This record gives sequence, structure tokens and C-alpha cells, in this order.
Amino acid sequence: MVKKAYVFPGQGSQFSGMGKDLYESVPIAKQLFEQANDILGFKISDVMFAGTDEELKQTKITQPAIFLHSVILYQTKQNEVAPDMVAGHSLGEFSALVANKTLSFEDALRLVYKRALAMQKACELNPSTMAAILNLDDKIVEDICADITKSGHVVVAANYNCPGQLVISGTIEGVNIACEKLKAAGAKRALVLPVGGAFHSPLMEPARIELEAAINSTNFNQPICPVYQNVTAHAVSDPTNIKLNLIAQLTAPVKWTQSVQSMTADGMSQAIECGPGKVLQGLVKKISPTVEVMSL
Repeated sequence: MVKKAYVFPGQGSQFSGMGKDLYESVPIAKQLFEQANDILGFKISDVMFAGTDEELKQTKITQPAIFLHSVILYQTKQNEVAPDMVAGHSLGEFSALVANKTLSFEDALRLVYKRALAMQKACELNPSTMAAILNLDDKIVEDICADITKSGHVVVAANYNCPGQLVISGTIEGVNIACEKLKAAGAKRALVLPVGGAFHSPLMEPARIELEAAINSTNFNQPICPVYQNVTAHAVSDPTNIKLNLIAQLTAPVKWTQSVQSMTADGMSQAIECGPGKVLQGLVKKISPTVEVMSL
């Protein structure tokens, strides 16, 4: 039996023109984009369809834009699709929770926008960054980051993307020190990323507190299939646990490698990426080479 997992991308897959073809060719997509404009109080569709790269890179635009592209694409195909499991990378977890009907489109969009604004604010409070570390054992990265954090510069493992690709997150000084030490320890590359702040690190605590209040006041339904959440990397179906994991997600690492391994162990044979780009297809193929990958 073919078990289908729908996977949803996070920040970084945005591009000018995203979603424009859906808006122009599918009536339900146009309706959802217009509904999103009303909920957000500005025409995000205009920025998505014709905005500059600089505009699209702002966290407060990027996150709702990727969410909208992913979820609206999924909604236009939902009569043809029946997920056995869902997962999302960071922000993509909100898209996944709409796909498995834990969250309504409207509630999820409000939470995503709240998350984006809270994260942008946290970035402005604590200048910080992230870096991709290539071809080094996870344990070595974790140990070096822990030593630097003990010395007073926060830096942690943030995104377990696939074997040999781990993203670290922390203060600018902490990340720079870590990059030097990790290269000396044998990393093929240690590349500082063009991001606005230290996502999935303790520096996001102010944003986590803000988002917690919003999540706690939002209705979470019984899902139609399990979600493999970033925080646990295991199947979760209980709405209370889903809520707690979503709150913890902002300051905890994204266990994408471990999530894909869990989905594969639970019988995933197809991973269908839903949203802009093909990043997750590449990561899934590196983690579980036997799984068939495709775009929706």
C-alpha cells in the first residue's frame, strides 16, 4: 500500500510571482488570496505577485507568503489528495496543520502572521544569525556549540536538515566563533546565512511567549492524520500535544532528518512537497533514498 506524506516548506523558498498562476487560473485560489488580504489588512497578494526580493525577504512578508502559497496550492488539489501523514519544516508546520485539518485556514494565517511579527521583533531585540555547517558529525557540532554557549555566546544546533547538513543559530559573535571552530574540526563549509535572526534558538524566547498566548486562544481540532512535528520528530495526533509542540517549536531545533526517518519507518513511500521550491524533496531523498519524491 502506498503511504503518502505531504510536506510543506519553510522560510527561504519565496520568489517574486509566487502564487500568481493559481490566482489567475483557479477560482478557489483567488477567493482564498482575497480572504487573506482581508485578514491581514493589506494586499499581500500584490507583494507575492510583483514584490522585490528585498520586500519578500522581510520575515513579516516571507512567512505568510510561503504559508499562503503552500496552503492555497494544497486546497486547490484537496479533492485529489488524501494524506496518510503530514509534516512541515519550521513555518511549514502551520501549513501541515491546515492540511490535516487541525487548524482552519483563517486561524492558521492569523497565527503565522503573529509568529512572523513576533520573530521580527525578537530579531530586532537581539542581533543574531544562523549558519549552515556541512559534512560534520552532528555530535561534534552540538559539543562545540555547547562549549561556546558556556563561555557566554549563545549558539545552538537549530535545523537538522539532512545527514551532513546542520544549521546553527545564535548571537552574531557566537555563530562566527562556532564557524571558525567547526571548520577547524573538519567541516567542509561553515556558511553564515542571509537571515534576519537566530530562529529556533533561546534568543526567540520573547517571540515564543507572544505566540504562546495566541496559540492557547486558538481552536485546535482532531486531525484527520498524524503530523510529524519538528520538536518531537514523531507522529502526533492529540490536539493538546500538537499545541504544546507548536509553542515549543520557536526555541527548539527543527528535527527534520529525524522526522523523515520516523515517517519512513512508519511506512511513507511517497513524499509530496506542497509549496514554493523543491528544497524538501532534495532533503527527503538524502535522508531516505528509497522514498519517491514529487511536487504537488
